[in-house]
Amino acid sequence: MSDMRSSGIEKLPSGIQGLDVIADGGFPRGRTTLVAGSAGSGKTTLAAQFLVEGLRRYGEPGVFVCFQESADDIRRNFASLGWPVGEWEAASLWAFVDASPTLDEPVVESGSYDLGALIARVETTVRRIGAKRAAVDSLGAVFHRFSRYDVIRAELARLTLALGRLGVTTVMTAGRDDEYGRISRHGVEEIVSDNIIVLRNALEGERRRRTLEVLKFSGTSHRKGEYPFSVMPDAGIAIVPVSDIQLRQHASTTRVGSGNSSLDAMCGGGFFRGSIVLVSGATGCGKTVMATEFVGCGAEHGERSLLFAFEESSEQLARNAAGHGLDFDAEQRSGRLRVIAACPEARSLDDHLIAIEAAIDEFRPRRVAVDSFSALERGSTAKLFRDFVLGLAAIVRERHITALFTVTDEQGTGATCAISAQIASMTDCIIVLRHIETLGQMTRAITVLKMRGSAHDKTIRELTVDGSGLHVGAALHGLSGIVAAADGRAGNAVVERAASEEAQASLQD
Repeated sequence: MSDMRSSGIEKLPSGIQGLDVIADGGFPRGRTTLVAGSAGSGKTTLAAQFLVEGLRRYGEPGVFVCFQESADDIRRNFASLGWPVGEWEAASLWAFVDASPTLDEPVVESGSYDLGALIARVETTVRRIGAKRAAVDSLGAVFHRFSRYDVIRAELARLTLALGRLGVTTVMTAGRDDEYGRISRHGVEEIVSDNIIVLRNALEGERRRRTLEVLKFSGTSHRKGEYPFSVMPDAGIAIVPVSDIQLRQHASTTRVGSGNSSLDAMCGGGFFRGSIVLVSGATGCGKTVMATEFVGCGAEHGERSLLFAFEESSEQLARNAAGHGLDFDAEQRSGRLRVIAACPEARSLDDHLIAIEAAIDEFRPRRVAVDSFSALERGSTAKLFRDFVLGLAAIVRERHITALFTVTDEQGTGATCAISAQIASMTDCIIVLRHIETLGQMTRAITVLKMRGSAHDKTIRELTVDGSGLHVGAALHGLSGIVAAADGRAGNAVVERAASEEAQASLQD
């Protein structure tokens, strides 16, 4: 807001999730913003949602000028997003000015056609309903009516000027051919606007990804760069939360239990409230068990806990949790626990992130576990996954949620695998689980690799899993290379259980 005042240009909040953050408060009030994008990038949706949110959030009527699709087609399309445009029209809160071409409309050369009559219709409609916002979709449909671009530019300038004189804040859309080519298809549309937003629908890997960039806001500030967004059913456009990452999280000294008293002792008394914990290890080491104990502990202590599962169904998790002494079904019936299972490939990472944020805001948990990042990472690019991780971290930190994320690391280091490297620096605690071979049999090991802001146990300890859950046991003496996954042993390596009784007693204390 300080930027808005210092520039002398007032901003009008769009009301679209995340967009006003990027726009530093909203669109310049009383001005026209061009939204340019390729096919399927969400231009029409953004323009319409600008009107929808103006009505729903701020009680501001809006006018939609349609050059390309008819008003009837647009009404039907918007109904799929849960927008009752017909009801708003009946209440004189929304009005269409339909300038879409008909099938038998002849091509008219410049000189015999101008936008004078249309501008008069728009002005009359704006005054009739007291509109504060307008959307014009899409400018490309105007071009077949003129043969000279200088005439087009003059006519579009007339329309923009007329809306500005009425104090209306306007969004105009225009198509473009290349995701990173010139701004608009004809190179004329951007000339009549002081403000430009570019939407892209680029193919990354095997999926398309929509992004939004505020290219220019004349005379006022905005965030730089591309920001991913999704178009969600019954919601419209939602900007992925990575757009508002700031170092402003609260630092608590309160400890919360992990669900395992021995692990709490290894961490110096438990996890810090609002911290992010990464549990890394090979398949079968106990990562999912640790995640279920974490949310189960929260539910047992009256904290709402939310588990996002991307490798097992809700029923599988409930069955497995019961095998470790946790009654997930009862906790879910009580409202203290919620398990959301989803197939990683069912939607894009951006859509997963927005769905996770929506579930968190609806359920308001104190604890969140995600099992696992590895499943979500499959098939995505490094950049997509990095944005997902940063966005999720921003969500939980902003809401002061204690979070536990699991990741599969067949190397066992918890720090060197490609996935962990994306998030190791932002986590407050890293727990490494490892398979080891001792005297011809396999066992598990656990160590706390990192505990930010607290002393912690640096030993490598034996880990067992049985019908009552995870058990942290004796320190593993005489072994080397366990965490580094090296094939190194010191002498005749054995687990010196007798020598570790005192250490085990200290953990129980």
